[in-house]
Amino acid sequence: MSTPDLTTLMARAERVLAQLEAWLPPAPPPTDWSAHAFRWRRRGATGWLQAVQMVSRISLDDLQHIERQKEIIDRNTRHFLQKKPANNVLMTGARGTGKSSLVKAMLAAYADQGLRLVEIDKNDLVDLVDIVELLDARPERFLIFCDDLSFEEGEAGYKALKSVLDGSIAASGDNVLIYATSNRRHLMPEYMSENLAAKHQADGEIHPGETVEEKISLSERFGLWLSFYPFKQDDYLHIVQHWLRVHGCSEENIAESRTEALQWALERGSRSGRVARQFARDWAARHV
Repeated sequence: MSTPDLTTLMARAERVLAQLEAWLPPAPPPTDWSAHAFRWRRRGATGWLQAVQMVSRISLDDLQHIERQKEIIDRNTRHFLQKKPANNVLMTGARGTGKSSLVKAMLAAYADQGLRLVEIDKNDLVDLVDIVELLDARPERFLIFCDDLSFEEGEAGYKALKSVLDGSIAASGDNVLIYATSNRRHLMPEYMSENLAAKHQADGEIHPGETVEEKISLSERFGLWLSFYPFKQDDYLHIVQHWLRVHGCSEENIAESRTEALQWALERGSRSGRVARQFARDWAARHV
């Protein structure tokens, strides 16, 4: 049997490499650092920052009846941009009351001062350390934003977030803060059985069980907690009026919308800012 010559071997090797390349995922695109917002994307074992070209814009003036929360997060974000001490933020409470919109409003207000937003899904929080390292050398100031954050028992992202917030031997860069929203104050489900492990001292003092302590320990690593509450009827109507004016409705037309706006909220079981904005879109489309 004749031995294949070098040309034949090279041709075979090229065919094998071509087959391997067809199975391998494509290399991630380079990060477009000129963008103001990014999403963390993952394909297989590879993760990268994808620039968001069309950023959802909302201003602080559009967010009504959460003045205290706006003041606190605005102050914290300004301190962060000024390289002063600033805190990671956990926002919890009623749905549709402006938690996520408040983070987007920070980007709209301060993007020209170097603020950037990185959105990450909770399923990708295991990559949080890699993201922080990627951003560490950049001159911009980054808010890593995780919306609707919650964990079940044993999820890997729980430990990764806990480590980055406070507890890892490697400190996160000073150009990164984490802003998160959640419907759970302690980010994990709580069960009645956990209360059975609480210890009652002779003087009446109560010490939580280890499971409860573990759940509280994550939320306590956020320096700022902001609570959001359901809106009163008058507050809801005021938000409706604001968005109707944004959409160009006349004052007479706005006054006529009151009854239907209340019916709209009743049908949805919520007087939230989100519901108010949705009604305003529908009303304006039919009357402007």
